[in-house]
Amino acid sequence: MISNDMVLGVFLLIQTGFGALGNSFLLGLYAITFFTGPRLKPIDLLFSHLALVNDLVLLSKGVTQTMAALGLNNFMDDVGCKLVFYLHRVARGLSLCSTCLLCGFQATTLSSRSSRWAELKDRAPKCITPLCIGCWTFHLLTNYFILLYIKSPRKNENTTERNCLIYCSATIDVSFNAALYILLISLPDVFCIGIMVVTSGYMVLVLYKHHQRVQYIHGNNLTLSSSPESRATQTILLLVSMFVSLYSLNSILTLHLELGKMTSQLVHMSAFLAACFPACSPFVLIVSNSQVSKYALALWDRIKLPGFTIV
Repeated sequence: MISNDMVLGVFLLIQTGFGALGNSFLLGLYAITFFTGPRLKPIDLLFSHLALVNDLVLLSKGVTQTMAALGLNNFMDDVGCKLVFYLHRVARGLSLCSTCLLCGFQATTLSSRSSRWAELKDRAPKCITPLCIGCWTFHLLTNYFILLYIKSPRKNENTTERNCLIYCSATIDVSFNAALYILLISLPDVFCIGIMVVTSGYMVLVLYKHHQRVQYIHGNNLTLSSSPESRATQTILLLVSMFVSLYSLNSILTLHLELGKMTSQLVHMSAFLAACFPACSPFVLIVSNSQVSKYALALWDRIKLPGFTIV
């Protein structure tokens, strides 16, 4: 009889494989286009950064979580546990940060040039690279504690209380204030989620007003998605709604794990939920972002063989 862990392991394997494939396709497409194709738009740099960090999220935790769910035990040493959890935590924070930057950048793009944000709108494309570097620096530094507390389950410690994470352990001093710790590491996430919600509401309002104005001038012949900016905004809003929903569900499950009884099935389910956004977001971009299709067609025109046509 197949156990629940085995079933979850198969789902994690499929999720990791397809998600990594989608993100790698997007990342490769943007990279090749950057060097050989048409010039990338500033927002495409954020999309490519999101694809990169989502790939790191999936590969850092998805592979090891799948191996654990399929029944492999004690396959990682102390250094491996530290690196896997550190890289996953950094990449997860960068995924949130990238989605937040996408919301802020697109909200600035939609703002009127006659508003007080006109100067920020002109400077926004130049700020993308420094902001991405700042996000990397912040998350690399603030997640250093993982290198201190994550251990291999085979390593014995006498003065700590061990919290089992299936294939690794978190060794936490008994005098450590867990509530304060959770609050501190959650503050950046809550801040970014708040920015995403506010900017998303602003974009919805701008799109609605634009739609009303266009319908008044041209009648009902034009749709809300008639402009590239509107299509890009709708894609970002879809990504944000996915991220916030999945993040909220995973946070509730994680809190339950911290306060209740931790079982292997719940740990695997938490990992599955945490990887849903990184696995699904590239396919949302491929399907809904016309710019991705444009880059793919431009790349195909450059590399297709003479006399070879698609029917």
